[in-house]
Amino acid sequence: MKICVTSQGDNLDSQVDPRFGRCQYFIIVDTDTLEFEAIQNPNIDAMGGAGIQSGQLIAGKQVKAVLTGNVGPNAFQTLQAGGVEVIVGVSGSVKEIVEKYKKGELKPTDNPSVGRKFGMGQK
Repeated sequence: MKICVTSQGDNLDSQVDPRFGRCQYFIIVDTDTLEFEAIQNPNIDAMGGAGIQSGQLIAGKQVKAVLTGNVGPNAFQTLQAGGVEVIVGVSGSVKEIVEKYKKGELKPTDNPSVGRKFGMGQK
């Protein structure tokens, strides 16, 4: 199964990025093999719509879930429409978060965790 973890770097030892729409990288991980693809976020400097654009990008990668620190309402709606579970409030290394997910320690959220424009101006 494939999941996506927002990351500050391009590998499994990188720290989780607390933002979704404007994270540094998306790490797409196969939970069975730990093979991964690091995607530099093309929307990090978008003037607007970063959450929606990032949500569309990740939903198109056929992932089952997104694990991140926070997600705003537009990204949340876009991911849910794409059939992607959203798990917020995670921190630590990407590898640690994947292991917690595999053990069933992380649960999907029913709501966005922050308001619109939360990630603007943060890098």
